[in-house]
Amino acid sequence: MRQMGIEALYVKPRLSLAHSGHVKYPYLLRGLEITRANHVWAADITYIPMARGFCYLVAIMDWASRRVLSWRLSNTLDSAFCNDALEEAIAKYVCPDIFNTDQGIQFTAEAFTYTLRSNSISISMDGKGRWMDNVFIERLWKSVKYEDIYLKAYASMAEVKNGLASYFKFYNEKRWHNNFDRKTPAMVYLGTQSQKQAAA
Repeated sequence: MRQMGIEALYVKPRLSLAHSGHVKYPYLLRGLEITRANHVWAADITYIPMARGFCYLVAIMDWASRRVLSWRLSNTLDSAFCNDALEEAIAKYVCPDIFNTDQGIQFTAEAFTYTLRSNSISISMDGKGRWMDNVFIERLWKSVKYEDIYLKAYASMAEVKNGLASYFKFYNEKRWHNNFDRKTPAMVYLGTQSQKQAAA
């Protein structure tokens, strides 16, 4: 089938389409040492298959600790659900110095970048086709899908929402990481916050 160019017809996830009229920002993380919470946050969107249909998931992650700070589901790719997740993360946590995303239309939209600028957050964007520039959130998607989504085969968005609420609580508070000497993202996030406060 591959040699003959035969493939199934289905909705394919193309989630990082740029808008020619939107401002693109430079990538600010090259060579930057990121060792404390709220130095850099990252966001991305992924495609979530369901038993019938699909939806989209956006998550905002603290880069240093890998803690998922907020997330939202949507059945469309407008920017509103991304902005909702961003506003929740800003309301619950201290604003980061830098916010990194790809050049997708949702993240270059004026409403999204205005929220960042109005909170004095520097905007960083990956180079086109450079998924490695946001590698930690790409790894999060692999964990979410292989440890939850593909195993559960959720039938509806309501089921996905309930399932992901449980999964992200587990991911943040119970799932330890080898890179963090068997600490959870929540432990690392709180630990680096305490170190920053002690230094101040």
